[in-house]
Amino acid sequence: MHILVTGGAGFIGSHVVRHLLHAFPNYTITNLDKLTYAGNLANLKDVESMSNYRFVKGDITDAAFLEELFAGNRFDGVIHLAAESHVDRSISSPVEFVMSNVLGTVNLLNAARVAWEGDFEGKRFYHVSTDEVYGTLGREGMFTETTAYDPHSPYSASKASSDHFVRAFHDTYGLPVVISNCSNNYGSFQFPEKLIPLFINNIRHNKPLPVYGKGENVRDWLWVVDHARAIDVIFHKGATGETYNIGGHNEWTNIDLIHLLCRIMDRKLDRQPGTSESLITYVTDRAGHDLRYAIDASKLQRELGWVPSITFEEGLEATVDWYLSNQEWLDEVTSGAYQRYYEEMYAGR
Repeated sequence: MHILVTGGAGFIGSHVVRHLLHAFPNYTITNLDKLTYAGNLANLKDVESMSNYRFVKGDITDAAFLEELFAGNRFDGVIHLAAESHVDRSISSPVEFVMSNVLGTVNLLNAARVAWEGDFEGKRFYHVSTDEVYGTLGREGMFTETTAYDPHSPYSASKASSDHFVRAFHDTYGLPVVISNCSNNYGSFQFPEKLIPLFINNIRHNKPLPVYGKGENVRDWLWVVDHARAIDVIFHKGATGETYNIGGHNEWTNIDLIHLLCRIMDRKLDRQPGTSESLITYVTDRAGHDLRYAIDASKLQRELGWVPSITFEEGLEATVDWYLSNQEWLDEVTSGAYQRYYEEMYAGR
């Protein structure tokens, strides 16, 4: 097979590319990425010389470029991860999220539809989405594949819209699609605008740890390597037209996660217990901040046999070890434009 992975230089995308290259050496994997701030070819240095790997720089908002790309390649499948994904950025720049997440997805769907010309045998368009499209939960209950959409941020609204377009292309044109909605990911190569790598980096430099509100928001955390495994299973075995929720059965309040991370970091850095926790700083809560997300991934387990491979504590230890062992990578991605962004987003809050 020849699979096009969009956003393959990003956090989740790079793990998906790496997994597919090793698991299916007879496949050709083409990585399409615009290489924005979060797309980094350094994430794939260990596989860039593999014979079944190709990289193409391009923008999914450019319909003509996509038409040419599909015309010049016989893609059997698309795994679509390219997206703007940070809620804070969506609040300050909502139009960018509409362009990338909505228009970009429609362009990609249309390019696949035209290239495959109604002969969809053996083809698959896999759209990777988020649990944030479902909105927020109270203290009880979980998101299932039939939960009504109720997005609360420009980011989640843009992803919800893209999900609807994927389903519309299936219903209207018969495009063979599958969708997954996943909980919060963590692991190596994650850009440090997200909580875990941000706090690892701040603790390392003795900088404040900005916690929204009282830190009571609850998230379900999944190790990114397990997400890549799930994407593999769904791409190959999932039923066309179906949606699968991917979650870690692993709920943590933000503040409890931060305290655990602080304890691990104090131990890894040989600091006095409580040193990192003293850096915690409470800031004004984010607009439209959903209280709780929790994924019911029982359909994925029941129908396709996928379950997480490690506990959160094991995964978090491994994640901390990776960032502490790859400080050069972290320093490179947190220089320049990132510093300006960080100051703009969190200074004075």
